[in-house]
Amino acid sequence: MAIRIKSHWSNAGTGRALPEIAGALAFIAWRIALDKAINLHCERFVYRDDAQRLGVIQEYLAFLIQVADRLAQAQPATADEAPDDAADGPAPDRAARRRLLITALARKLIEHVEDNSADLLGPGDYAQAFITLLNQRSDEYAQYQLDAQGPSYAFLRHLGYEVQGLMGGGQENRWVIDQVMDRDGWDAYRSFAKAFRDLFD
Repeated sequence: MAIRIKSHWSNAGTGRALPEIAGALAFIAWRIALDKAINLHCERFVYRDDAQRLGVIQEYLAFLIQVADRLAQAQPATADEAPDDAADGPAPDRAARRRLLITALARKLIEHVEDNSADLLGPGDYAQAFITLLNQRSDEYAQYQLDAQGPSYAFLRHLGYEVQGLMGGGQENRWVIDQVMDRDGWDAYRSFAKAFRDLFD
């Protein structure tokens, strides 16, 4: 069952700072990633433990950050958008806006990962491990295309491959890659891309 995502501001017409938009995107990305991790269980794929489930969530978050980065690359500035909380000078150019947005999004997602991992698994350096994952996936996804039609086959296959690797190749999980590539990855992309565009409207 699809999750409902609120992706419109309650007081439309008010300019939003990029960190505020990033915070909303991070919350939406977390909800989508969690939903896709739960869906694998609903489709009768088997998790070994909570750490494995969190690993799948983090793979989806890394995927969605890459989606956000590609969408931001093509996003024009809007007349009422505030570039940051303390900007008094001219608005930053597109590359600077993109950098501000994606950096703020990553920071918020790192907080989500750190808080939820500590709640489920106890104390640990979850932030640094997630940062390492984000850097690695950024290099890997850079090889694949995402255009106006969405992510390429190779882009989605990489997500599926990483989730499959996390969950193992046992009999019960042998079709995870197909589930992610053919359905869940596409659903995650579509939901997040719509929310991204809505938040900038």
